[in-house]
Amino acid sequence: MSQPTYKRVVLKLSGEALAGEQGFGLSPQIIKSVAEQVKEVVELGVEVAVVVGGGNIWRGKVGSEMGMDRATADYMGMLATVMNSLALQDSLEKCGIQTRVQTSIEMRQVAEPYIRRKAIRHLEKKRVVIFAAGTGNPYFSTDTTAALRAAEIEADVILMGKNNVDGVYSDDPKTNASAVKYDTLSYLDVISQGLQVMDSTASTLCMDNDIPLIVFSIMEEGNIKRAVSGEAIGTVVRRTI
Repeated sequence: MSQPTYKRVVLKLSGEALAGEQGFGLSPQIIKSVAEQVKEVVELGVEVAVVVGGGNIWRGKVGSEMGMDRATADYMGMLATVMNSLALQDSLEKCGIQTRVQTSIEMRQVAEPYIRRKAIRHLEKKRVVIFAAGTGNPYFSTDTTAALRAAEIEADVILMGKNNVDGVYSDDPKTNASAVKYDTLSYLDVISQGLQVMDSTASTLCMDNDIPLIVFSIMEEGNIKRAVSGEAIGTVVRRTI
């Protein structure tokens, strides 16, 4: 059995990753695959928190481009993340994993409000905690949510599962065949080179709090387990390299 390198992790999933090839909505196969991979990690004794985006249902940026008030568009995006979180919770519990959804916007009929100490207690009891509704504030992405929650719960690492790439590249590998994949990067490299890993607010927050980031493909079965076991997959981003 693989021995985990990390004790407590934040798994960041984009909404698009849950949509699969259809690009919109939810793919039952993808959600089931993610749930089964998370189960593998939990059974290793790793404490797992999850942050899910909402881009498969609604993107606040699209709404603002339509002329919608930016704050309103972002709040709609937060609600989309709740839908994804509830779907993932259902799939995890079908796998026998106790799960709690905590939302930054209170909606007690469907989830707990986010309380840091309660979230840590759930993790200590080996429950998976899904952080939904972003930070609860417009103008902040779910990447920033992942960085913020990782700092708050003192996570060892952020695992960023992608559906379209297997790491960080110098350019889009789909349009540029000469794009180079990085094995390791510093957060300063990410910010200065404008690499599309996470937004600058999230990158700065991770850098300031010395939280490493592993970017990898979520589409390959077993990659979450490989990441927490310390295998060399994807791209590792640190404060310094």
